[in-house]
Amino acid sequence: MRHRRQGRKLNRDTAHRLALRRNLARALFLSHRIVTTVEKAKFAKAFTERLITLARENTPANQALVRSRITDKTVVKKLFDVIGPHFKARAGGYTRILRLAKNRLGDDASQAVFELVDLPREKAEATAE
Repeated sequence: MRHRRQGRKLNRDTAHRLALRRNLARALFLSHRIVTTVEKAKFAKAFTERLITLARENTPANQALVRSRITDKTVVKKLFDVIGPHFKARAGGYTRILRLAKNRLGDDASQAVFELVDLPREKAEATAE
């Protein structure tokens, strides 16, 4: 029985799981919307929301914490310059998981769109360049 067992393993070892979480967060911060499986989106949601909460306040300590979790400097800069200030007034719930009607063709896995909430389209497109 799984009583009091928390977290998702996703059939991966620890290092692979942590790398997957970092890569999903990096992709989400760069493009503001990604298509992945529902399970992976749920797995990455808490991690990305914690990073956005840290990025709301631009302090050296918060920058060091985010850099220790995401090593891509361009993503960290975008997180603190664009995404964090945008969600400054929001109390939480920065991401959204929308299930897609069609499953993945190869293995019939349930698909979802994992996206940032309420980010204006022109702001997302301007920072992508």
